[in-house]
Amino acid sequence: MAIDEVVLRKSRKSRAAAAPPAAMSAEEWRTRVDLAAAYRLAVIYGWTDLNNTHFSARIPGTEHFLLNPFGMLFDEITASSLIKLDKDGNILSDSDYSSNPAGFVIHSAIHLSSPDLNWVIHTHSRFGTAVATQKHGLLPVTQKALTLMGWLAYHDFEGAAFDTGERPRIVRDLADKRILILRNHGLMTVGKTVGEAFVWMYRIETACRIQIDALSGGSELQPLSEATQAKTIEQGLKMYGPGGFIETGKEWPALLRQLERLDGTSYRT
Repeated sequence: MAIDEVVLRKSRKSRAAAAPPAAMSAEEWRTRVDLAAAYRLAVIYGWTDLNNTHFSARIPGTEHFLLNPFGMLFDEITASSLIKLDKDGNILSDSDYSSNPAGFVIHSAIHLSSPDLNWVIHTHSRFGTAVATQKHGLLPVTQKALTLMGWLAYHDFEGAAFDTGERPRIVRDLADKRILILRNHGLMTVGKTVGEAFVWMYRIETACRIQIDALSGGSELQPLSEATQAKTIEQGLKMYGPGGFIETGKEWPALLRQLERLDGTSYRT
């Protein structure tokens, strides 16, 4: 079979798998497909913690959002298996699984705070959690870290996130940023689009990995002047922001191509 024919058949299969089920809006189905893709990509990038963290998405035009079913590993999640919740945490979809109440508290805080924050990604990754546990947090010693610092905030640990009373403090601490280091806990990123939230997570996780590696080497870190730090932070605000030459989230189509090369299209079912 010719290569072009193979590519065409895969493309047709992908489009067919993305068709929404009866009685479901195209917007909800498209959101489900993207969220399932984000879960599968997290496996590729090594951000998983069995089923103990959450990525969520608001269904456009509603106060409903999607969350992973509690009990499924990230590499098992598909578009149709995601659980739909209302703003009070009530499950609206048929499922053999429950939802994690801690996931609802953290994610609903963000979704309910702004009509633009449609996507939330939360991880307990090795390097992100390591930096979240360090008193100094993310150090201003690398380009990766500095270009993120204008987008970064911190939230103090209050115990496992079962208390809805914590929601206002999560919102307050995030403010207008896009990355939240949850001290002694992990990382969280938010975005208007799935690509934005996912790529913010990639960038902060990479910065944390570099920091832990550098500190583990045992050598003194090379300091940077305050002027250089301020200049680089400002550069990060411009180049990652709306209209920037590497605006966060533009990588999403390429990430989907990567996912389908490595994991196929079963996430779309």
